[in-house]
Amino acid sequence: LLLCAVTTVGRAQPPVPRVTELPSAASALLQAVHAVNAQVVWASGHKGTVVRSRDGGNSWERLETPAGDSLEFRDIHAVHADTAWILSAGSGSKSRIYRTTNGGATWRLQFLNADTAAFYDCLSFGSSSTGVAFGDASQQRTNILRTEDAGRTWKLLAPTAVPAPLPGEGAFAASGLCVVHGDANTVYIATGSPGSRLFRSRDAGRSWSVENTPFTRGGAAGLSGLSFASPQRGIAVAGDMNRLRTDSAHSVVGVTTDGGRTWSMRTRPPRPGALAGVTWVPGAGPGTAVAVGFGGAFYTLDEGRSWITITTDVTTGVSAVGRQVWIGGANGKLWRVDF
Repeated sequence: LLLCAVTTVGRAQPPVPRVTELPSAASALLQAVHAVNAQVVWASGHKGTVVRSRDGGNSWERLETPAGDSLEFRDIHAVHADTAWILSAGSGSKSRIYRTTNGGATWRLQFLNADTAAFYDCLSFGSSSTGVAFGDASQQRTNILRTEDAGRTWKLLAPTAVPAPLPGEGAFAASGLCVVHGDANTVYIATGSPGSRLFRSRDAGRSWSVENTPFTRGGAAGLSGLSFASPQRGIAVAGDMNRLRTDSAHSVVGVTTDGGRTWSMRTRPPRPGALAGVTWVPGAGPGTAVAVGFGGAFYTLDEGRSWITITTDVTTGVSAVGRQVWIGGANGKLWRVDF
């Protein structure tokens, strides 16, 4: 663990958060993390991995998942200790959505992608029944799925309800945070290459508008993760996925106070590496956030104007409740940060 802080003589310093590396039941990259409350935390990742904690991360259990270790569960969304959805990312039939209602004892397949050109990236639920999933463009159309019955049925939205795609437009299945809710009705989608665009829905995912953003963009560069504390107040990160460990682009952190119409760009964290995800820390003050990526994990107390390193390990999944943040990374590693 690495925690660096700069002190200024004569100025009171905010308390340094406590960082705990947690025991883990996994060995593969934990790509996504979702904290339901201060006790129940789920994480998912490569090699068919899903783990769950029911004691705030002090202990974890590895859950059996469908298809053995052949799938990469790059997103997870839970509503309590028993019910969760996992999304496996990949081309064609490797993109799937499963749901458990018995704590991972069994999983029901809810969506199996039949479009060989499509690749699904992220999902998010605004309630226990209404959710949205996003996939890379295919067949010259934008792929957004929506459910109103907890995923028993997923419907692909009509082209008239969604923005037309840029050529080759897609999202990065990097942290599970390319689709997030600002509230039950407000949903955001961050696209990666080629345009770093932001999709917005104000009607729980039924229809969508699009905004251009000032974030870095390119053949494999663009937005990678979002966090909205309200429908208006958000923070976003971006990265060049062709330069996972060496990315040093500057337009990779920004905050918005108007729902993504405009962005104030901020300082990038101090280490090179593509950023994968970000979260506000709702109980730790309005400027506190944690960003994760292939150069490490970092926290800010001033809305991204400055950053302090938490760890230099590869990190991708991140989720916060109250004053606590849970982080997932390479080799099954997990951390809790207490502000």
